[in-house]
Amino acid sequence: MVSTKPYFVRAIFEWCVDQGFTPYVNVVVGPHTRVPREFVRDGQIVLNVGPDATSQLLMGNEEITFQARFNGVAFSVVVPVDSVAAIYAKENGQGMAFEVATGSGETAAVSEGQIPEATGASDEPPATPPPGRPHLTRVK
Repeated sequence: MVSTKPYFVRAIFEWCVDQGFTPYVNVVVGPHTRVPREFVRDGQIVLNVGPDATSQLLMGNEEITFQARFNGVAFSVVVPVDSVAAIYAKENGQGMAFEVATGSGETAAVSEGQIPEATGASDEPPATPPPGRPHLTRVK
């Protein structure tokens, strides 16, 4: 049976775009993830997948592919859907988090209330989430 994860990712993406928000995806970088490695922090990268930031965006059941510019240099990005740890709106943090299986059999996910910055995941999780900030929901 096909996972529901790619459908949730597409649904949150469409909701963000319909609301005029900027959709971000937090990705756990693995061997099948093609992203500029200089922007990977702590094994993760946060990508703006909004229509203004990407070209030729395809969100399939197995992978997300698009063209984007990083420091002015064009790059073909390939993200396996299994590597997506979260998708959320930059403006208000609303979205959804997922567990991601790492190569070592462990799982990684964005912690409840911890929304990473666009440059990658922060080194230290906040002690308490900022007031009024929404929490992400984990889907297994």
